[in-house]
Amino acid sequence: MASGPEAAAASGAGATASREQRPGPGGGDAPPGDISPNTTAFTSLQVLRHLDSGPRGLAEAEADERLARWGENTVPTWRTASWPLRFVRSLRDPFTAVLLCLGLVSAAVAAWGTACVILFLVSVSCVLRSSGEHRADRSMAALRELITTTATVLRCADEDEPPQAREIPVDQLVPGDVIRLGRGDLVPADVRLLRTSGLRVHQAPLTGESEPVAKYAVDAPGPPERGLFEQPELCFQGSSVTSGSGTAVVVATGAHTRFATAHSRTGRREASAFDRSVQGISWVLIRFMLLTPPLVLMANAALRGRGLETLPFAVAVAVGLTPEMLPVIVTTALARGASLLARQHRVIVKRLPALHDLGAVDVLCLDKTGTLTLDRPVVDRALDAHGREAPDVLHLAATNAWWTLQLADLPAPDALDEALLNAVDEDELLHYDGVAAIPFDPVRRLATAVVRRPGRLGTHTLVVKGAVEDVLRRCALDDGESARLLALAERETAGGLRLLAVATVERPARHRGYTPADERGLTFTGFVALRDALAPTAGEALGVLADRGVTVKILTGDHPGTAARACRDLALDPGEVLTADRVDGLTDAELADTARRTTVFARCTPEHKARIIAALRAGGHTTGFLGDGVNDLPALHAADVGICPRDAVAVARESADVVLAEKDLTAIDHAISAGRASSGNIATYLRITLSSNLGNVIAMLAAGLLLPFLPMLPSQVLVQNLCFDAAQLAFAYDRPRQALSHKPTVLRPRDFLRFITAFGLLNAAADLATFAVLALALHTSEGPGDPAVFHSGWFTENLLTQALVMLLLRTGRRTAGSRAPSPVRWAAAALAVTGVLLPFSPLAPSLGMTTLAVPYYLLLAAVLALYAAGLMAARAACERRGDADFAQP
Repeated sequence: MASGPEAAAASGAGATASREQRPGPGGGDAPPGDISPNTTAFTSLQVLRHLDSGPRGLAEAEADERLARWGENTVPTWRTASWPLRFVRSLRDPFTAVLLCLGLVSAAVAAWGTACVILFLVSVSCVLRSSGEHRADRSMAALRELITTTATVLRCADEDEPPQAREIPVDQLVPGDVIRLGRGDLVPADVRLLRTSGLRVHQAPLTGESEPVAKYAVDAPGPPERGLFEQPELCFQGSSVTSGSGTAVVVATGAHTRFATAHSRTGRREASAFDRSVQGISWVLIRFMLLTPPLVLMANAALRGRGLETLPFAVAVAVGLTPEMLPVIVTTALARGASLLARQHRVIVKRLPALHDLGAVDVLCLDKTGTLTLDRPVVDRALDAHGREAPDVLHLAATNAWWTLQLADLPAPDALDEALLNAVDEDELLHYDGVAAIPFDPVRRLATAVVRRPGRLGTHTLVVKGAVEDVLRRCALDDGESARLLALAERETAGGLRLLAVATVERPARHRGYTPADERGLTFTGFVALRDALAPTAGEALGVLADRGVTVKILTGDHPGTAARACRDLALDPGEVLTADRVDGLTDAELADTARRTTVFARCTPEHKARIIAALRAGGHTTGFLGDGVNDLPALHAADVGICPRDAVAVARESADVVLAEKDLTAIDHAISAGRASSGNIATYLRITLSSNLGNVIAMLAAGLLLPFLPMLPSQVLVQNLCFDAAQLAFAYDRPRQALSHKPTVLRPRDFLRFITAFGLLNAAADLATFAVLALALHTSEGPGDPAVFHSGWFTENLLTQALVMLLLRTGRRTAGSRAPSPVRWAAAALAVTGVLLPFSPLAPSLGMTTLAVPYYLLLAAVLALYAAGLMAARAACERRGDADFAQP
């Protein structure tokens, strides 16, 4: 159907109705065509007058003046943070802040060595984190360059010259420009249609509805209760043309489009799973560290009469409890995982902590279209009037699609016609000779092909297909038969199928053209049922995600039956589908319980999606959401991890934490696996470090009360920590065992506290046993009271026990067939060698250490053997209990 603006009279007051003025993107006033309740009531001619434009478009000089006044047609985006700013923001990380405070305290008590080491580790962590996120920003900038598009616009070089159609970048469009739209074009701005021909537009990025909608030019205002997206004469930035063509006038650009308005409404994100975990563990550490120095000072003052001279030792003990390498390990592990994802699977992690959140995801929410199904239909089957299989009906429908395409001079078939043509042999279509065609239009909702059948000379056959109600209305049926066929159609559509009705009628051959008036007295032939084409990797990916403990939930704007059928076709049980109207009737607490048990949510608006995700998070789940449209922005912000494909709308890519090369569940599985590997290494480091550090602190406190001298000099504590810290960097490069990828990885503060307490006490027992060994060794060699021997012996024992803990409590495991030892094994071996050889090195005197007698090493070997046996027994007990802290961090 083609239509144009009527020459309707419009008063000047009506054409210049007042509107709220807002700053334009270039600093000027809001463009006069900004869509509002006032302008939607205008006729096409009034809109053109309102914009001071016309069907010929704008002159170049006028367009340049408007561009300078209102700015470029670009959606406002968050300004990319500079590298120095990202460095400063990294200091806000709780772990980093704890270390920074300890470094400042160490400097305050003149423990310069400790202060320098801590500040160096803080700097390394911030550099790694800010560099990784800066690289992700550059990758996103490269993606933006790849998707720059153009628009066809009518411009006059001069007001007296005829307009010329030419391609210009979409950011150069201004209100009042007249543009042409064709199949495959992106709608570059908010526009009012002036003329159309079979135009259908895909608005899923804005509304979530996967079915293309018909758009056509009208002059009568639409019903006031209809939403903007339901107005047939309006198209919006972010949508795309699936079929047909049209001419339109640009009414809003840049920050004034509905696309940009949806972007501007997104609020501040809540704390993610990583943020919550880090804050919880940080507060546990802070409490321990704040408690330790006063305890050391008070105990030494009460029992040994020591004063502030023990303050450096007390600070050293607090530092010894702190996992100094944690920010470095966390950043390195996440950056390495993000780098591998980018290289191997073309997945960009924009925010490094999001990789940990991916590992913790146990609920993945997504839309149906583009992930479970492709954005195109396929033929399911053809039925006759009694619901029986009828291949002839499919053949007639395909004949209609073929000759309508050929005779109506359409540029390409729409999605439904393409599905019909793909379902039959092309040779079968040539059995009929095409005579004429009446193309589809959104008012009739029909398409008719006039053909000559073989052996039927003097007769033309009209093959009509279209919407069920419109075809049946034109058939020669009584009310009872029509009702029966409508009921049959409703049963099929309730099962998630889309139906086309097919009818025929024979007319005497004639030379006069055919019109829609000939589409009457039809004989009903049957239905063609279509369904959404399944994504080829979706079924396998759903199975893999289920094996990894990830529950998939569908949040879609589609019909409940359509969504449920796609799930059933992929062997995903949809259960009872929950529609948006029922969601509205639930309280937040009721929705949290219902969302846990529901797989499919249908007819969802953007607000419904965000509310459902918030309910899942309130129920204790870590959620990921995959979306690609403006309508997905609230949900992307509500989820712990926002995920979008590379070809998503620009604002969705900017809002997401993770960007995929393609909208494919397989890529998400790779990302989840990488997140769990990185999180598993971080959790292993925390378990080993905190339990070992806690044991050392308990032993230091006990030794400080039992000995007449400090159990270890501050410089020795510092060197010991440095050696242990350097060895623990290997955890960022470890290879976790495969079992860790089968369940979500979550850092739970309470669980960690229970684990480190149990293994910390075991470590303290080994240290106290070493005290007895040292007492025996001192009695037989150097004599009692020599602090250097005690310091050397305990230093060696500490590094050897820490090496044992690294080997026996790690979750990594060599893969089958791999002979190369893991980085952790190499690091543990280096740590053990350092502990044994350092007392014999030239550095020993400067550190207050001396060589040890052979009997000490023999007794120490016995202690270490007992300690290793205790660690193995405790580990086995954890595995038997299925302890989540150990078996699955």
